[in-house]
Amino acid sequence: MEVARLARLGVVAEPEVGHEAFIGRLAIPYITKTGVVDLRFRSLNPAVEPKYMGMTGAETKMYNVLDIERAGDWIGVCEGELDTLTLSKCIGIPCVGVPGANSWKKHYTRLLADFERIFVFADGDQPGKEFATGLARELPVTIVSMGEGEDVNSAYVKHGAEYVREKMGMGFDD
Repeated sequence: MEVARLARLGVVAEPEVGHEAFIGRLAIPYITKTGVVDLRFRSLNPAVEPKYMGMTGAETKMYNVLDIERAGDWIGVCEGELDTLTLSKCIGIPCVGVPGANSWKKHYTRLLADFERIFVFADGDQPGKEFATGLARELPVTIVSMGEGEDVNSAYVKHGAEYVREKMGMGFDD
């Protein structure tokens, strides 16, 4: 619950006029130093499509950008807001994310160019592998594969934080 509060997550109960399509969905705010700059909405029912929805006309943005300032000389990158929150708030790995494997924009590369090391947490599916290898062409990344059919969340739930940290090949002081 604390992570949800910190990330300002909420379920849409009483949508604004014109936003009725988001009712019952998880609202995920994109927060920067200046405040909320975008909202995405995730279905809480796996059978409901589309899984994710955004505001009409909004361009995709990088998620959890405040971690860029809290990171030291390395940072994580992953696909999906909830995986990003899991890495950042539950596992303690500074991380930014994009809302999908095909959402990377060229200017994001410049935002991360000063980091000595960038860990890309690749989902264990074809789009996740392509996302990671695409970033490796633009940045000096270390690809951390979550394994076939897995993502950060499923690996964390099944195996715990230490498992994800060990996949990075770095020692951590808890």
